[in-house]
Amino acid sequence: MPTPHRSALAFACAAALAGTSAAHAANGTELTLYRSDSPGLYASNSDGNVNDGYAVVREQRALMLTTGTHDVVIGDLPAYIDPEALALGFPAGGASVVSQRLLLAQGTNAALTGLTGQTVDVLGASGQSLASGILLRAGDGLVVRGGDGHTTLIHEYAAVRVTGDNVPTGSSLDLRVNATRSGQTAAVLSYPTSGLGWRAAYVATLQPGTACRMQFESRASIANRSGRDWHDIKLTLIAGEPNFARESAPRPMMMKAMAAPAAASLPQQSTLADYRSYSLPGEVNLPDASVSQVPLYATRTVDCERTALFESGNSWLPPQPMLNRDFNVESGGAIVSTLKLQAFDSLPAGYLRVLTADKNGTPQFIGEGRINDTPKGSAATITLGTAFDLRAERTRTSFSVDKAGRTLDEAFRINLSNASDSARTVTVREHPNRWRQWTLVSSSSKPSQQTTDTLEFRIEVPANGKATLDYAVRYSWTADDHPQ
Repeated sequence: MPTPHRSALAFACAAALAGTSAAHAANGTELTLYRSDSPGLYASNSDGNVNDGYAVVREQRALMLTTGTHDVVIGDLPAYIDPEALALGFPAGGASVVSQRLLLAQGTNAALTGLTGQTVDVLGASGQSLASGILLRAGDGLVVRGGDGHTTLIHEYAAVRVTGDNVPTGSSLDLRVNATRSGQTAAVLSYPTSGLGWRAAYVATLQPGTACRMQFESRASIANRSGRDWHDIKLTLIAGEPNFARESAPRPMMMKAMAAPAAASLPQQSTLADYRSYSLPGEVNLPDASVSQVPLYATRTVDCERTALFESGNSWLPPQPMLNRDFNVESGGAIVSTLKLQAFDSLPAGYLRVLTADKNGTPQFIGEGRINDTPKGSAATITLGTAFDLRAERTRTSFSVDKAGRTLDEAFRINLSNASDSARTVTVREHPNRWRQWTLVSSSSKPSQQTTDTLEFRIEVPANGKATLDYAVRYSWTADDHPQ
């Protein structure tokens, strides 16, 4: 990763950093990712690292140590690490950490910081070698320790060359270690970092016919904006919402139907305290600045429910009866299309994209909505969009208050129109929320559902036709509820 300079000038440091060793990454990296909805993690136009998301890393490192106290550099670390939670241990003993310093990868030196601890060749403007050896530091110049034990500080250079095509990226860790013996020593490095996250990505393709059935695909979208590539890692995904005490702590394109993956290739699901974990069966690669997808569940066909919904108000209740005539104002306009399904298993939070075939059989996008964490057997509902051919108009037809009798009567008319060539059923959802005590006095259609704060009616609207719903409610209260 070259950093261009106008001229090449190098001079030797009078004092060498004696006893500095390098740490090399080994196989066996484990990565635990927590769910994140940060737009920056998935945005296709992001041009750098993102300090969002949360992951816990456990790496096996091979350190070349010498007897006594000396310095060790561990490179190829992510850009955003919590330095207070970083820990290095020696399972076999024989060494301990005296002190540690995290060197962050920032600005134009980010790539060079990832090379810390590796053998490099620093080149001048004409291609001549200015210094070769272990890169100790990259910042306001490069510090390189050669094989002869001398250390060189290069202020201006044209390029930095390394052997091989696996160029590390990210921050580095400067350690002072006290070892009882020399030689290669196994170490375990663990730390939390941001710049990584995942969320579920669902695609539902509606099947032809009058019944609502759909092919349901479940995938995990894994974003890496950590400033580092991850190779051959063992990955676990955590679904749920753990509490993070500190704040520091591109959406995928539509997918066509794909063949269902074999059960052996699917993540293994288990319970983790109050959350769900998904362990991927094989090792994966997560290049920096990428969004990867892996299967979450096998593709299947599930039942669903489509609803054309016109809703007025909400379930909010006032602290006392609302007697103002204008409290529940008239409304009307669009009718929204919703889709409801029962969770066949635990569904982690994510976005559901819904497709349906056009007259030529081509799947077309008809809406998208968010599914929250949904336990098995629970319902998940999303709004697909506004129904083009359906309209509603809601008008108050009567209003009266009897303060002495402590009652209020109110009636409404909902006019529905359907401009399509097929009959439609519209669900009208009303919320009588002037006060908690109310009764349905009359209605032109029998309610399909009635709760303490909701009235629902299913109204059949003929093709190219209209339908009307009339209903009236009476509120009542006591002297303690609303003193005169």
